[in-house]
Amino acid sequence: MKKTLPLSLLFIFLISSFSSFGQNNPELGSWYMYFGNFRFQESSWAIHGEIQYRNHNIVGDLEQLLIRTGLQYNLKDGSASFTLGYGNITTQPPGESTISVPESRIYQEAILRQKVSKVGIMHRFRYEQRWVESSPFRSRFRYALFLNVPLNSKSLSEKGSWYLQLYDELFINGEKLDGLVEYFDRNRLYGGLGYRIQSQLAVQVGFMEQKTNRFSKNQLQFSVFHQLYSGK
Repeated sequence: MKKTLPLSLLFIFLISSFSSFGQNNPELGSWYMYFGNFRFQESSWAIHGEIQYRNHNIVGDLEQLLIRTGLQYNLKDGSASFTLGYGNITTQPPGESTISVPESRIYQEAILRQKVSKVGIMHRFRYEQRWVESSPFRSRFRYALFLNVPLNSKSLSEKGSWYLQLYDELFINGEKLDGLVEYFDRNRLYGGLGYRIQSQLAVQVGFMEQKTNRFSKNQLQFSVFHQLYSGK
C-alpha cells in the first residue's frame, strides 16, 4: 500500500501534466491505442488486433487511423511469437484538410523475449509490404528493443504491478524512391509508466520522440493492453 499510493499519484500527475503541456504546445501530438490478443484455450495460436487513433494535436485533428490484425503462433514457454497480419491505415495532413491517403499493409513479425533479473527484454522484428495510394509499392524493415522494468513486484503479469517501459525502434525502407523515400525512414524513442489492472489487462501512459529526415515530433501516448481467452 505504501508503494501503490505514491505510484498512483505519479500516474495521475503524469496524465494531467501531459494534457496541460499538450494544450500549450500545438506541435505535440497524441496517440490513443488498444492492443488485444485473443488466445485459443489449450492452443499456441492467437489472433492479434489493434486500433491506433493518432492525432496531430491532443485530440480532434486526425493524423492517422491504424487498424491491424494478424494470426499469431506462440511458443509454449512464451519465449517467442510469430505473426502474419494485415493493416489498414488512413493518413490525413494537419489542419482543416479533408484529404485522406489510404494504405494497405501486409506484415510478418517475430518477437523474442528474455529476462535479466526482473527486467523483461523483448526484441521485435517486423517486415512490411506497403501499398500507399498514388505511390509505388514499397517495403520496410523495423527493429524494436523493449525494456520492461517492474517497480513493485517480481512479475509484470501480477495484478497491481507498476512498471516502466522503454523502447527504441528503427525503420529502414527496402527501396529508395528519388524525392519520396530514403533508406532511413524514422526512429522512435519512448518512455512510459504502466499499471496492471488485472492479470490480463494493463494501461500505460508515455512520451515518444519520433525523428525522420524531414521532421522531429513528440507524441503523448495512452495505451490499453488486453489478453482474452476462448471459453472464459
